[in-house]
Amino acid sequence: MRVLRTSLLGGISVAMLAAGLSAANASEAKFFKRIATMPVYETLAEGVDRKSETVAEIIAASEDGKTLAFTDGPQEAIVFLDATNPAQPKPTGRTALGGEPTSVAISGNYTFAGVNTSKSYIEPSGYVAVIDTATKQIVAKCDVKGQPDSVAVSKDGKFLAIAIENERDEDLNDGALPQMPAGFLTIFDLDQNGMPKNCDAVRIVEMTGLAAEGGDDPEPEFVSINGNNQAVVTLQENNHLVIVDLASGKITNHFSAGTATAQNVPVKKARISDASGSKVDIPREPDAVAWIDDNRFVTANEGDYKGGSRGFTIWNKDGTIEFDSGNQMEHLGMSHGHYPAKRAHKKGTEPEGVTVGKFGGETLIFVNSERGNFVAVYRDTGSEPEFVQFLPTHIGPEGLLAIPARNLFVVANEKDNIKDKVRAHVGLYEFGATSAEYPQLASNIDPETNAPIGWGAISGMVADKTDANKLYAVSDSFYDNARIFTLDVSKQPVEITGHMGLTGGTAKRYDLEGIALRKDGGFWLASEGNAKKEMEHFLLQASANGVIEKEIKLPESLIAQAKRFSLEGVTEFEMNGKTLVAVAVQREWNDDPKGMTKIGIYNPADESWGFVHYPLDTPRSSAGGWVGLSEITSLGHGKFAVLERDNKGGKEAAIKQVTVISLEGVTPAPHGAELPVLTKKVALDLLPAMSATNGWTPDKVEGLAITKDGRILISTDNDGVDDANGETLFFSIGDATQLN
Repeated sequence: MRVLRTSLLGGISVAMLAAGLSAANASEAKFFKRIATMPVYETLAEGVDRKSETVAEIIAASEDGKTLAFTDGPQEAIVFLDATNPAQPKPTGRTALGGEPTSVAISGNYTFAGVNTSKSYIEPSGYVAVIDTATKQIVAKCDVKGQPDSVAVSKDGKFLAIAIENERDEDLNDGALPQMPAGFLTIFDLDQNGMPKNCDAVRIVEMTGLAAEGGDDPEPEFVSINGNNQAVVTLQENNHLVIVDLASGKITNHFSAGTATAQNVPVKKARISDASGSKVDIPREPDAVAWIDDNRFVTANEGDYKGGSRGFTIWNKDGTIEFDSGNQMEHLGMSHGHYPAKRAHKKGTEPEGVTVGKFGGETLIFVNSERGNFVAVYRDTGSEPEFVQFLPTHIGPEGLLAIPARNLFVVANEKDNIKDKVRAHVGLYEFGATSAEYPQLASNIDPETNAPIGWGAISGMVADKTDANKLYAVSDSFYDNARIFTLDVSKQPVEITGHMGLTGGTAKRYDLEGIALRKDGGFWLASEGNAKKEMEHFLLQASANGVIEKEIKLPESLIAQAKRFSLEGVTEFEMNGKTLVAVAVQREWNDDPKGMTKIGIYNPADESWGFVHYPLDTPRSSAGGWVGLSEITSLGHGKFAVLERDNKGGKEAAIKQVTVISLEGVTPAPHGAELPVLTKKVALDLLPAMSATNGWTPDKVEGLAITKDGRILISTDNDGVDDANGETLFFSIGDATQLN
């Protein structure tokens, strides 16, 4: 395994942060590759509105790994998939439950689903549905005496354990404990066929009086069973862990989950991804738990009540802490552009799910970030685990499932909101790749903070004129602080090596959407305006160290016609002995004919503006939408490469392309006059490259740069991981001769 970089950060090298492995012998390196991303709405029965809310929360697999089952709470169903060909999973049916499924497990011929039927928080109720996996029919319903959460079956098929949470009402008394009735653990004894023998008389393990926090009101969250039929149960709000012998139903040990510290992490109530502070002695409040072996287990410390230490912990069942991740999950999110900046003052990356599996002869630990939309993969070493790989997921990863027998890893992603163009997905990854295909862009350590350079929402970029491996990029107004980043494209993944903030200027916030180099040094920056947010449309002239020297406005008559979708790209060019600046307006404004947007030409010498019309493609997606411009880059001699895209992602994405236009023989006109219409040629279709990683195809392809040695580089905007999966694609699409 090869080391790409060697700077150390809290036990994880930057090499590990960016690309994965840290030890020797690259020939032995094996990675996961995403092979499928399936929208949950595609599992709905024929005739059901595809806009209906659907989720994938907890997921399980049959013993042969060819059948998957997951919970869909809004539809009150268990959904079954045929994963015989994991690259093309197929829905095979749904089982209606008459209540909200909270968890699912499969053993032998049966699928077990916890079902919440509670009338209220003070009248909790539920049952476990025993489903014939082959027929999808419920063959038994066993009362669990409360509101179920996690469900687990022992490896030998003898026991079914269910955490009965009897969750608190977070709106009652600010959610303070206690809120009766108390939770507990239930145990069903299974016969040789896998059916509960005590369906009408479930065994109950009381857990009151154990925890220092809310001991009268234990709220079991998650349960996992080792090879000795010992269950570990997390009491999340109570910040406590309990070990139960399932055969006897007796508690053999219990202990506090204690506190942890994460240093140099984002903590401000602001849209900033930086190492602004630390979280010190925070209750862990573990959520998911999984056994590593018969003596050790790992918890994801999400927090829910008073805590959330933003990491994960490896424990011995005697209560000894063998490892705590500290700030590693936070720094992974920052380095990879997956940091949920809006959650920095709350629980940050919010690790929630965890699972363990043996792949390639190594025991791997998988920990998800619910808010950062990623899974961190670690190799168990018996002591401090070794970071292996960063896996991007869709939005809101919840359930994690390792299927070593088929070299598969599966993630259930629960976030679904049709209004925000967010749909729930199931993602499948296959073990055995010789390299990690993600990340494609990652940041180095900021020496001032000893943490990765926080970044995201890359919205424009430009290549250095003298160094073929150097680029500059900007992020947009998702973040409170406008930044210019320096990139080294000789590295794999591409590395963000530095950053600077803008200073000066009159605006409280700039929405940087484009960047270009000035002939006399410094930068041109396009800042998109938005009247509703009191943000003006600016072409900015900035120095090489980020000082705004001049704010250039559009003509007043044009501003009066403005819409929200404004300046996107900017480039400087020479024509007829003049140094000029071109800016691309994303979409039509009020004075534009339908299907036409403007490209503005600014002359710094006399501060004049001229304009031309660019003909936009017609939307091709069955879902409609719009088409606009994202970037413009000079090719010399009055020619330009332009990024044109629709606003659709996933399977609806239809237009992601590079076109070529020319100003030769065209005279830009002042605003108010009839504008000449440019002729465009479609040079490159970006969709094949953008969908190559088998994920959700991003809608916002926004960066285009051509290096000094002629490489065409493309990047996407990840929307700051806000109702977006956080993936940033950064790839080469070939050389610039394709644009001739």
